[in-house]
Amino acid sequence: MEFSIQLSADYPDKSYGGDRVYADMLEQAVLADRLGFDAVSITEHHLMNVLMMPAPLTFAVKIAAHTKAVKIMTSIVVLPLHDMRTFAGEVVVADIFTEGRLLLGVGRGAFKVEMERLGVPMEETRARFDESLDVLQALLHDEEVSWNGTYYTFDPITIMPRPVRPGGPQMMMAVMNPEGIYHSAKRGFHIQTTPLAGNKQLLLDQVGAFNRAKDEMDGTGAPLTLSLSRVGHIATSEADRQRKLDLAEHYYSRFDNVFTGPGLLDAGMARVLPRAQTRAQLDENLLICTPQQMIDKLGPYADLGIDRVILNVNFGVPQAETLECIQCFAEEVMPHFTGRPAGQIAAQ
Repeated sequence: MEFSIQLSADYPDKSYGGDRVYADMLEQAVLADRLGFDAVSITEHHLMNVLMMPAPLTFAVKIAAHTKAVKIMTSIVVLPLHDMRTFAGEVVVADIFTEGRLLLGVGRGAFKVEMERLGVPMEETRARFDESLDVLQALLHDEEVSWNGTYYTFDPITIMPRPVRPGGPQMMMAVMNPEGIYHSAKRGFHIQTTPLAGNKQLLLDQVGAFNRAKDEMDGTGAPLTLSLSRVGHIATSEADRQRKLDLAEHYYSRFDNVFTGPGLLDAGMARVLPRAQTRAQLDENLLICTPQQMIDKLGPYADLGIDRVILNVNFGVPQAETLECIQCFAEEVMPHFTGRPAGQIAAQ
């Protein structure tokens, strides 16, 4: 089982500065590269301070310029917010500038407040995503493409430059619904998913759907991977764990607002709102624990055959402690699952 560090921007205080937020994330990426993490992961979100990253491909190129081996994964790019006729070219250029380390994770978008402020009604995101994905794949695979659909109509065009790799970079589908996972894997996509609130049965169903798809592909699905996203941090003591849970609780009081809540923003800042989830439930669902406890909690994921865990460590913990967490995780946790010491990269 491999590991990725989620470079998700938490920006609860404008005085900290966006430049410092992204410098912190870049520093985490450089450290993850040095310590042998398989990948770093980048979100895409707009118009809000939660998971703030309006330019994921730009940041991927920046990371590639400062690292040597780590894969750079979008988790995810929101296709309905882009015009595939220009986005396809941006993907090709990013793939060139990242020297083939780009893993393009794509999805339909999950934050209603974000989508609708950008003119994409939430009830249209599935249909828009499906057509956008078809257009993107066609533009990356075929030299000349025309289209006559619901959201795209255009005469023959050719994106330039042409993809270096046939069909462009590897593509990953972000999907939670087990049947969606099954059908996406059957189409040949790597999968990114999460059980979110930690529902064990949902996780089992997600993994089962992925494996069922691979089993039905007569060996052609063998290279496909399943990545699981979780929020977590290394705690040095019980007091440290409780302090980090406090920070996580504050983070989720803003995250829930824009994800499942009313989407109340004050000049781009997500408002802190009361949460339905209890502190005990939050504690149970997050991976905030000692290194040995982390090993114990990750063991069932390895037993299920999950290929990569995406660890989100950015939820308000100071940068110095987050870097210490990444270092500790690489040295004390990761070798139990990769079979490699910290600093040794996976065979490509």
